[in-house]
Amino acid sequence: MFKLNRRTKSEYIFDNFNIIIMFLICGITLYPIWYVIVNSLNEGADAANGGIYWWPREFTLQNYEAVFANSGILTSFGVTIAKTVIGTITHVFFTAMVAYAISRRDLYGRKLYMMIGIVTMFFSGGLIPYFLLIRDLGLFDNFLVYIIPTMFNFFHLIIFVSFFRELPPSLEEAAKIDGANDFMIFIKIIVPLSMPVIATIALFQGVYQWNDYFAGVIFVNNPDLQPIQTYLYKVVAESSSNQMMMNAPGSITTKTVTSQSIKLATMVITTLPIVLVYPFLQKYFVKGMLIGSVKG
Repeated sequence: MFKLNRRTKSEYIFDNFNIIIMFLICGITLYPIWYVIVNSLNEGADAANGGIYWWPREFTLQNYEAVFANSGILTSFGVTIAKTVIGTITHVFFTAMVAYAISRRDLYGRKLYMMIGIVTMFFSGGLIPYFLLIRDLGLFDNFLVYIIPTMFNFFHLIIFVSFFRELPPSLEEAAKIDGANDFMIFIKIIVPLSMPVIATIALFQGVYQWNDYFAGVIFVNNPDLQPIQTYLYKVVAESSSNQMMMNAPGSITTKTVTSQSIKLATMVITTLPIVLVYPFLQKYFVKGMLIGSVKG
């Protein structure tokens, strides 16, 4: 006969207390997002009166119509998608190649390279020297400013190196006996075996590329090259929403749409895609942080 483990009264109270606390934390975290969504779905003039907390009082989609009527936001979406896809692929490939070289114990000066890389994690030259470097490289007002400077990240290299060091050396030895060079070993053997860590780093970089607005603010003046997050920054921080109202279709009037309602709708449009995708990919973040932490 098996005896069931019954919880004591104190354990029961403790578990329920934790559940209540977690619900409160989730509510506090999610409510600001819900508040923005609700007010973006309400008529702008009515929302200006306040008192909207849980449900739209005067439901309307004209705020979103006004946003999508502006061709600038569609262009910015295209730039964001392009830089996220291209930037993530190039970052993963280049960082993985460098990490594979660093993980090789026969690499001359490997410890020195690691020390130099660690220093860059804590110290930088500053914004002005970085801006001058970007300008002198011809990347100012260039789409490649989103790609080339982000091709390498030393923290991601450390994660890659930890994973590569766990791969058995016999795989490389067997490939070399068959006549494969280092590049072929990396492409044909290392990359297929490293899909878990590649997925993790791709997620890291993809989220960064989607959310990054700083590069578009500092290094890009051409509005056709600015990503959606920079577009959102300008709508919120400047008077771009007034211009968007002027470009709205004639059926949309300032009685139903205001600059504040357009700002809220723009915030929802720019943040909702990554918010919906992130929960499904959260497990890769945890797995990526644990790679190499347990040795067999």
